[in-house]
Amino acid sequence: MIVVTGATGNVGRVLVELLARAGEEVTAVSRRPAEGLSAGVAHRQGDLADVDGLKGLFEGAEAVYLLVGGLGDELRPREIVAAAVACGVRRIVFQSSQLVGTRTDSVSHEILRAFEAAVRESGVAWTVLRPGGFASNAFLWAEPVRSARTVMAPFADVALPVVDPADIAEVAAAALRDPAHAGRTYVLTGPAPVSPREQVRALADALGAPVEFVPQSAGEARTQLVRFLPEEAVDGMLSVMGEPRTEEQRVSPDVERVLGRAPRPFSAWAERNAFAFA
Repeated sequence: MIVVTGATGNVGRVLVELLARAGEEVTAVSRRPAEGLSAGVAHRQGDLADVDGLKGLFEGAEAVYLLVGGLGDELRPREIVAAAVACGVRRIVFQSSQLVGTRTDSVSHEILRAFEAAVRESGVAWTVLRPGGFASNAFLWAEPVRSARTVMAPFADVALPVVDPADIAEVAAAALRDPAHAGRTYVLTGPAPVSPREQVRALADALGAPVEFVPQSAGEARTQLVRFLPEEAVDGMLSVMGEPRTEEQRVSPDVERVLGRAPRPFSAWAERNAFAFA
């Protein structure tokens, strides 16, 4: 049995469906009730922060997909990993971040570094996924696109190879099912750098309607984002978006290495999710 934590998110939901379609016994774990899961997928409601309840989340699992929500700074990595191992888990795939490797001084990624260490030292098979920026971050633009066909964003022409969450899910499914991926750390990106202006153009093409791009200052963007994201996360996000390091702009071969095909471009994500902007 495979347990997927964070099962209602952009990666987790797709991963649960992929595993279920492949005939795996899957248990979806989330803090909130889950709706729309495939027939036969079990659900356990719980929180990784609840150390006393961890046995109930991991019991019976052979493999676990471990995903930390938010900053995760309320979590205890070693206790969580130890609880999984104590329940008989023999394989852990951990969703980390590319920034763990490229921004080693980032305070907001300390918890992910601690999880990576705990997973690697767990004594069981492990795989670490380090995705770059998500294509699905464009959902932040959904409301202004729906209401005014306008997007305001900073760093209009700074391009990064954002990754489709569906590709992360496919790599995760492979790592959970195939022991050949044990002991590997994969950096996951899209197939080419794409700027905010180019992303908006792709959304307009997917909608078949014009969408105006309005350049925004970093300060304006920060004021907007801190309304619903932690300040540390916002500052880190703006730093990467505005002054990316060479490694963060580089396309990684790992998605193609694992899946045998090129990663999906942002335009494919936009076409698949155009309904959210219509």
